[in-house]
Amino acid sequence: MPTNAFTDRRELAHRTTDGIEVTLFWSKPSNRVTIAVLDSHSDETLEFEVDGGAALDAFNHPYAYAATRRPRNLATTRVAADGLTVVTDQ
Repeated sequence: MPTNAFTDRRELAHRTTDGIEVTLFWSKPSNRVTIAVLDSHSDETLEFEVDGGAALDAFNHPYAYAATRRPRNLATTRVAADGLTVVTDQ
């Protein structure tokens, strides 16, 4: 069964504040660290890669880091009341 970047990554940290969800991911095959941000008020999501040494700071201040990188804007579609989402590149 083929795998992709979303199934090969691990969630290292997650937090929610005032409708903003921030998740820190690590991908073992590529050794990449990414931050995903979901604004539940607007249903807008972005994701960007960060250096592993700055991962915790980027997790705590994602918008500051997103401003200095090229974040991917992701389209999200809620699929269930339990908060599951489907994420696709826009």
